[in-house]
Amino acid sequence: MTRTDPTSPETLAARLREALGEDAVVAAPEARYRGDRAEPGAPDTRFLLVLPHDVEGVRATLRLAHETGTPVVPRGAGSGLSGGAVAIDGGIVLGLERLTTIREIDPLDEIAVVEAGVITADLSAALAPLGFFYAPDPASVAISTIGGTIATNAGGLHCAKYGVTRESVLALEVVLADGTLLRTGHRSLNGVTGLDLTQLLVGSEGTLAVVVAATVRIRPVPVARCTVLARFSSTAHAAEGVNAISRSPVRPAATELLDSGAVADIDAHNGSSLGSDPDTSVGTSHHQRPRSSGGAVLLLELDGYGIQEQAADLVDVLTGAGGSVQVIEDEAEAEHLWELRRTSHAAGGGRRRLNEDVAVPKSRLVRMLTALEEIGHRHGVATSAIAHAGDGNLHPSLSLPGVPEDPAAALPAPILAAADEVVRTALDLGGTISGEHGIGTAKQHWLDLELSPTSRSLQRRLKQAFDPRGLLNPGKAL
Repeated sequence: MTRTDPTSPETLAARLREALGEDAVVAAPEARYRGDRAEPGAPDTRFLLVLPHDVEGVRATLRLAHETGTPVVPRGAGSGLSGGAVAIDGGIVLGLERLTTIREIDPLDEIAVVEAGVITADLSAALAPLGFFYAPDPASVAISTIGGTIATNAGGLHCAKYGVTRESVLALEVVLADGTLLRTGHRSLNGVTGLDLTQLLVGSEGTLAVVVAATVRIRPVPVARCTVLARFSSTAHAAEGVNAISRSPVRPAATELLDSGAVADIDAHNGSSLGSDPDTSVGTSHHQRPRSSGGAVLLLELDGYGIQEQAADLVDVLTGAGGSVQVIEDEAEAEHLWELRRTSHAAGGGRRRLNEDVAVPKSRLVRMLTALEEIGHRHGVATSAIAHAGDGNLHPSLSLPGVPEDPAAALPAPILAAADEVVRTALDLGGTISGEHGIGTAKQHWLDLELSPTSRSLQRRLKQAFDPRGLLNPGKAL
């Protein structure tokens, strides 16, 4: 009599369908489930896609995976940029996209309880009629999920004032590797009972537990918002403009720096005129001087009370730093500018391109951006950068003009060498190898540059405590 192998894909699929329903298990998933935006995944990877309808389905999946020793890759929307959701051959990709319930919104406690598959922008849309919003807003806000942004501790445009994701996460509901449900943190804004497991899990990239729901902090919609655009003759001058803001009492909600390369790239591929001063008589303040195109840009948002006073002070600060400044009075124009910023990584198609993610103390932005240009020249690589300048998080882009795009091909050696130097320079300036995108598979070879052997050993022991069989997202992050 032939004995059935309990770990075979066919047996696993049958057992999971019995537990979760026929539509919850896909034996031949679409290619998009093989990886994320950084790493599409090998085309010959065989895996099961499991899409539970609820938390109990997640628990059942992990119990079976634990029993059979099957690796599990948690997946949100696949919008990650570090290879953190790449499927493992013979494993399970655990998609959380069906966990989309907003369980509770409490304006008095200023919290919302949401499941992991809720799209980030959808949460703010649900909060808007109540006069609230969710502050974390990565550039992928329209497609990223709450669970995914928690897994990577995503930043975003408003992190200058409101902080990155961890500042908005009060409590988590997670499933451990063996299917145990664990609740961490507090509904209250304060709480110091026991070790802070919530913050340990934020940014852990699915290697310690699977986030299925979160209690997040929500904030009142500001009474007013105002967009300010400042053009500078060079990237270094724009970075000095950031320093000038730091020395002033003005604290913008968003401070985005687009260097000269990024501005030129955006204008070339969107038909926009971000790098050129418009007619000063239309839709702008008159606190500006003519500038030629080809410089860098600061795009800023102010919010709250006294918006006119804030704007006046900011105009004075940036004009004094050498900027040509516009207060954008037309809401449609302001929204268009922010959309250009959010979609900027899509610019420059048809080239081999690597978008990096590092952070430095914001006072050292000038040195980092200057070094980026020098690195590009040394390696024959075109460079540009976009930065969440309010907290020093940069996204340098490295490309080889004229080289056809081939997602399946390895990146050319000059790009890889330039990226290595960019990361090492950020560390030398007191920064970090990843500001918000995470480590995934893409940045593991740099971990030992930033983390001491003692730190690495302790983190491995924490991984073992949470996941003794090493089944959760193995080969990622750590």
